Amino acid sequence: MAKKRNPYQNDHHTRAARAAGFPARSVYKLEEIQKRVRLLGSGKRVLDLGAAPGSWSKYAAQQVGPKGLVVAIDLSAIEEPLGSNVHIAQGDALDPDSVLIAEHAPYDVVLSDMAPRTSGDKLRDRYLSYELAVGALEIAKRVGKAGSDFVAKIFMSEDFEAAKKAVQAAYESCKVVRPAATRDASTEVFLVGVRLKVQAMTAPAPTPSTEPSPGAGGSSE
Repeated sequence: MAKKRNPYQNDHHTRAARAAGFPARSVYKLEEIQKRVRLLGSGKRVLDLGAAPGSWSKYAAQQVGPKGLVVAIDLSAIEEPLGSNVHIAQGDALDPDSVLIAEHAPYDVVLSDMAPRTSGDKLRDRYLSYELAVGALEIAKRVGKAGSDFVAKIFMSEDFEAAKKAVQAAYESCKVVRPAATRDASTEVFLVGVRLKVQAMTAPAPTPSTEPSPGAGGSSE
């Protein structure tokens, strides 16, 4: 049987991303979020959780410029050259006591385009997406500066409102963005938290974690 062709493998956004030097079409999602909310700026320090294959980190690096810094972390190795102001770390993006993350903290912006490795079970996949989003939020509350910003992908489900309320509790405002580059069939949206509240910031736990978070990974879309 012939292998089924991915209809998005060579679509407009994919071709445009490759032509612009980005490994994946997801760059246009962050670009739209940036145009709408203006999170990234010169000299800022950015943490990109589940960064592989690197499109978001590369775009963020361009936005923060040579005086800024992007820390890109993923369980998978990132081979793409992302820029001289990008520090690539291989490890668990959701380890709350990660030395790789803490080394360059605190951050002005925490990004997460993480999605679960889909199983075909939509209910399971959507719950795992919720877990990744709230896991990223917990990292942001630990290593983000007061007044820092946050972006996380999440699949729409019955757990969405709980995730949204958690972001609203931690940030002065919360926006829900569905970029135009999102596939028509996708249920993903992005929760954008603006200005982390001082009272929401959490201190690192005393005991380091040694087990990687299940299912966490970067997005290639």
